Amino acid sequence: MIDTDEKLAAFLPQLSAASWIALDTEADSLHAYPEKLCLIQISIEGSDHLVDPLAGLKLAPLFEILSQHELILHGADYDLRLLRRDCGFVPTTIFDTMLASRLLGVREFGLSNLVSKFLGVTLEKGPQKANWARRPLTERMEAYARNDTHFLKPLVNLLSAELKAKGRLAWHQQSCAQLIADCAVLREPDPDTVWRVKGSHHLAPPAMAVLREIWRWREQEAVASNKPPFFIISPEIMVRIAQGAVAGHDLERLFPHYLTTRRRKGIAAAAEAGLAEKHPPMPLRRKGHRLNESEKRRLQDIEKRRNKRADELQIDPTLIASRAAMVALVADKGDSDIELMPWQKELLK
Repeated sequence: MIDTDEKLAAFLPQLSAASWIALDTEADSLHAYPEKLCLIQISIEGSDHLVDPLAGLKLAPLFEILSQHELILHGADYDLRLLRRDCGFVPTTIFDTMLASRLLGVREFGLSNLVSKFLGVTLEKGPQKANWARRPLTERMEAYARNDTHFLKPLVNLLSAELKAKGRLAWHQQSCAQLIADCAVLREPDPDTVWRVKGSHHLAPPAMAVLREIWRWREQEAVASNKPPFFIISPEIMVRIAQGAVAGHDLERLFPHYLTTRRRKGIAAAAEAGLAEKHPPMPLRRKGHRLNESEKRRLQDIEKRRNKRADELQIDPTLIASRAAMVALVADKGDSDIELMPWQKELLK
């Protein structure tokens, strides 16, 4: 484990000279709130390394070197967003093995599936949900973490060859560049939607006002206790309490048995504040352009063309274009943030 600046300084020359770099991260999203970056896994030719960002390391030199290399990742979306948010790091180029496998028509594209399919190796899934903030890591956790990057380069060798043979390498390069761009943007949650948990769309405005206050209470409680919100109280129970509060039911009967007296009082106070809200939130209106009959016919034509091309290529049709992207294409209002990549546009011609 690289957990001192001295160890990191000794490793950096090897990293800088590496002919390839595979990267992965681990966070503690199942054990803490808000989550944080807990581990950075790096593989180079001949060795696998674990970097401990919780040890107070000066990581700027590490990220400077990483920015000068193409990085190999699997399912890079989460890792890139985590690194951007916690470290301000945005890579220059990447090779995403999950994207590559999907563009080749592989239907089971998890890392363990690919390693088994292409390399004949079975990976252990046991520590997947472990608390990666614990120190020291167990030997089993270390082995699991190293395996997340150990096999990525052999996968790249096989997948890139297939992409090139099928004329899809440029598709992958464009998709990876788009992924980097998307993940580089830090988006603030919409205050009018962030609290709308599963089941909230069935609620009337007064109950939504109660739910919003309970959600705000839960957020504060989750941060204070450093526990994920669902550990405090589930969305289903929140919705049930909101409905009960508006109906005048005894909330004590709706509270889960495990809630402490303090938390029961907190929820009751939140519900009371919601009931007193004079301007309750309204149901969300569907955003977007309502298609006319001509546009609907054009959408059907594009969808048929997309599905035909996907069937010919034996890939998931949504890789070529999602429904939202096709609607934006048909509406052609110029105000959509959905834009197709060149390879996608070519397939839809």
